[in-house]
Parts: sequence; structure tokens; C-alpha cells
Amino acid sequence: MATPDLDPLLIRGGRLIDGTGRPARDADLLLRDGRIAEVGPGIEAPPRVLEAAGKVVAPGFIDPHTHYDAQICWDPLLTSSPWHGVTSVVMGNCGVGLAPCRPELREIATMDLVNVEAMSPEVLNAGLSWDWETFPEYIEAARRRGSAINTGFLLPLAPLRHYVMGEASMQRAANGAEIAGMQRHLREALEAGALGFSTTVLPQHIGYAGRPLACRNASREELGGLARVLREMDRGVIEIALTRAFGRLTDDEYELLEYLLDESGRPITWTFMLAPNQDPQALLRSLEKAEPLIARGAIPQVSCRPFVTLLEPDRPAIFVDREAAKPLFNATRERQMELFADPAFRRAIREEMQQPGVFSGNWELMEVVELSHPELQHHVGGTVADIAEREGKDGLDAYLDLIIEDQLQSRFLFTVANAHEPTVAQLLGDERVILGLSDGGAHVDQLCDAGYPTYLLGHWVRERGAVSLERAVERMTAEPARLFGLGDRGMLEVGKRADVTIFDPDTVSSARLGEWAWDLPTGARRLVVPATGIDATLVAGQLLFDRGEHTGALPGSVLEASP
Repeated sequence: MATPDLDPLLIRGGRLIDGTGRPARDADLLLRDGRIAEVGPGIEAPPRVLEAAGKVVAPGFIDPHTHYDAQICWDPLLTSSPWHGVTSVVMGNCGVGLAPCRPELREIATMDLVNVEAMSPEVLNAGLSWDWETFPEYIEAARRRGSAINTGFLLPLAPLRHYVMGEASMQRAANGAEIAGMQRHLREALEAGALGFSTTVLPQHIGYAGRPLACRNASREELGGLARVLREMDRGVIEIALTRAFGRLTDDEYELLEYLLDESGRPITWTFMLAPNQDPQALLRSLEKAEPLIARGAIPQVSCRPFVTLLEPDRPAIFVDREAAKPLFNATRERQMELFADPAFRRAIREEMQQPGVFSGNWELMEVVELSHPELQHHVGGTVADIAEREGKDGLDAYLDLIIEDQLQSRFLFTVANAHEPTVAQLLGDERVILGLSDGGAHVDQLCDAGYPTYLLGHWVRERGAVSLERAVERMTAEPARLFGLGDRGMLEVGKRADVTIFDPDTVSSARLGEWAWDLPTGARRLVVPATGIDATLVAGQLLFDRGEHTGALPGSVLEASP
């Protein structure tokens, strides 16, 4: 006899948007044994009925770019994602992660996450369970723990290199025997359910001890060897972090994508395609340049949100890709203060900021939101550019003088990219891209973009009319499902997995910025983004969230690509 949670459930009276892009229609949805059993009007009602009159019934949203690799150890709900109708996430992006990992290399893996994804070492040391060593064991540990939503895993190249090469992974390219070892581990990971592998070439991706993240040392031969494993097994996706200047695809990055397509014969998804503030049209020019690659399956990821981050001076993210800033990372606050005051440091940073990068001197986009000293409070609410103008300084000196005077206690909001809404609006219907880039689980004291589905539905669909509701849903469901080979998800069709989101199209939304929650291991704080207008989220036919309240269910499973 079926348990109550798995008894048939009828979702009745809703406006069905099925993920295919077809027009919305009035239809009921019968869920049975974790799958969609029937779609249409007039379905005979079982004892369990969920009324959805006036609401949209859609497939559960799929987030292709998260970093919940550590959070799965202490938060089975993977918040904030399911609050926003997300029922499946893919983690292990950007070449950084926690498996495979030998016990003696745990500090290296942890500090990679600290430096690349701005995670707290204290939180990681308190929260990581380390009940795995190999990547198959990592996936199996996730299965044992259980989760609210479905989890998909990419094998990150940095921990794979650490596992095979030890500390040499941070110093050189792999030799032939080491490449063969990595190929063997990748095969085992794919057989255990990994969705592919990930890597990065971005200079801002700095790992243990301030060194380049290990996968940045990978040679073409090494990357090609891993890509050929995907070809041999005819499965898997490559995710790669490119575009060191956000939307500007360089010639060498183009050639690398072309090479990986040639060697793997498999889909590639690449990041970060954000509209640069100084030249937002650069993103569209890069898409035109990349059209031959896109036609072959190299799909760039874009974000529908302005990329706004909360900055704290002792975590100098705006300088992360500047050579002169390397001594700042993992340094004491006292040493950071010395460097910030050093005229030679300022000259070097000022010179490097003449080149494109994460931050190139957009001081008018850096708002002062918090200062600790009472005599500095008059600056709060203005921008660094305002301070520079009042004090007759350039922006860099105004910023560094302010944070030194405030003893590195200041906080700023910086719109890193995607500030130009007309360009972002163009992307929403662009067939050449896929939506993603939430970074869920990472940079938790700087940003929370896990709410991009509700932001898309509220801001871009309802308020701006930049994209239809049907197309917006398709972008967040069927498209990522196709990319990762999740053939049984992403659409509301008979036989598909019963992952469903029900929302109110008149109220669905999320805030532009997050709010603080003090719920990390050690009681540390993080930014979260609550959702408005998500009535219910169901995973495998089980009601997971009902009007924002968790039902207690943990119905998620590990995602596996279709044969």
C-alpha cells in the first residue's frame, strides 16, 4: 500500500505552462508514484487534491550553476533555491569543489572554496562532514543524507588534480601518467552519475595560499584527455568559466572552446556572460563571434539579474583579478591595511585598472551602505564617486582612504555588471544563451542570486513585458534539462518526473537584494532572498513547500543523465 506522501495527487484548476513554450492552457495534472500520470481537463479526482485556481502550474525550475557542494552537508533544503520554485540544481561548477579529496588534502580543498567562492573557513571546518574520499563516495554520501530538491554533480577539475597530483597540482601541468589517472577517475565519476566535469581559466579564480586554482595549470593535452573520456562514454557536459572581462570573449577563449568541442563531441556551457557596465554591447558582439561554436553546442550562461554584490574591504573581491592585489588574499587585516596605505600598491592597482576586469574604476556604481565610525556617517547612502568629487581625489584614493579610516569595517554595494537593462532584456529571448549563474551557496556574505526565477517572472515578465510567461518558464525548465541530458524532467508531460512549481503570476517576485540569516554552522550570517508568490513546490510528486512553509519532506534525489 502506498504511503500517504506517494498517494495520487490531483493539481486542479490551474493554468498549465508545460515548459515546451506552447501557449498556456487550463488543465489538471495527476501525479502518481513520483511521475506525471495524466494531463488534461476533467480528470477524476483522487482523495488528495491541491487546488490551483488562478495560479500557474509549471515544471520545477532547474538551476544549472550553483555551488552547494559544501552546503549539502548542513542544509538539506538547499535554501534559498526551493523557496523560488527550484526543484533541481547542478553543483561542482567553475572547477572548484570538495571531491575527490584525500584526508591530508582537506585544508587545500577547503581554502580553494574560501578563495574562489568567498566561503568562511570557520563555517566550512565546522560544517563539512567529510564522509567521502572519491567522487562516487561523495555522490553516495549525498544520497544517504537526503535533500529537499534534486542534486546534480559535475566533477570539478581542481580537486581531481589535487587527488591525482598532490601539491604539484598547484605548480604545473599533468604528465602522461597523471592524465591517465584523471581519466580513470572521471570515468568512475560518470558511471556513478556525474553529469560531466568543470574547469576555469579565469585569473580571479585563486585557490589555496593565494595560488592560481589548480585547474588553471591544466594543459591542452590534459583538458583534451578528459574531453575524450566524454566522447568515449558518449555522456556528460563540460562547464568552463571563461570571459575574464565578463561579456568579452577573447580569441584564446574561443580557440579553447573550439578545441574542447572537437575533442569531446559533447555539449559545453560557459560562463560568465554578463553585460559589462562600461560597454554592455560587448556581450552581444561576443555572442555574434561565438555563433559557430554555439551552433555546435557551446552554450553561454547569462543572468537576468543585475550583478550586485555586498563588498567588505578585508575580502577585496574587486581586485581579485589584479596581479598587484595577490598579497591581500589570506593576509591579516593589519597587513591589508599596510598594503592599502602603500603608495606603490596604489600605483600598481591604478595602472592595472586601466585594463578590463572585474572592476575597472566604476566608482559611481559603488554605494556606501555601512560605516562603523560615527564621524563618517555622512558618507552613507552616497557613492565613492561622490566622496572623490567632494574631497578632490580620484576614486581609488577616496575608497582606500575611507576604508583605512574606518578600520576595514565598511560595507559597500557594487553593481559589478548587468546594470544596463536594455541589453539584459535582449538576452531573455535570445536562443543562443541559457539562463543561470545563480552561484547559489557561494559568496553568501556578498550576494544571493538564487532567486533569479522569481525575479525573472516578476520583474521581466510581469513588470517589463520583456519576455512571455511561456518563454520564461521554458528557459528555466526544458532548456537546462536538455543541456544536461535530463530527459525525464523540465516538462509537464505524461511519464515525466513530477517536479512542479505553482505560482501566482500577479504577485511572484523576489527582492533585488537579500536579507541576513544567522543560520550557518558556528552561527555565522549569510544573505538569503525570500520569495513572494510561490504557492507550492513539489518534488517527485511530494509537496515540499506549501506557501513558503517546509512540509518536512526530503524527496530530492541525485540527478542522472538519460542514456
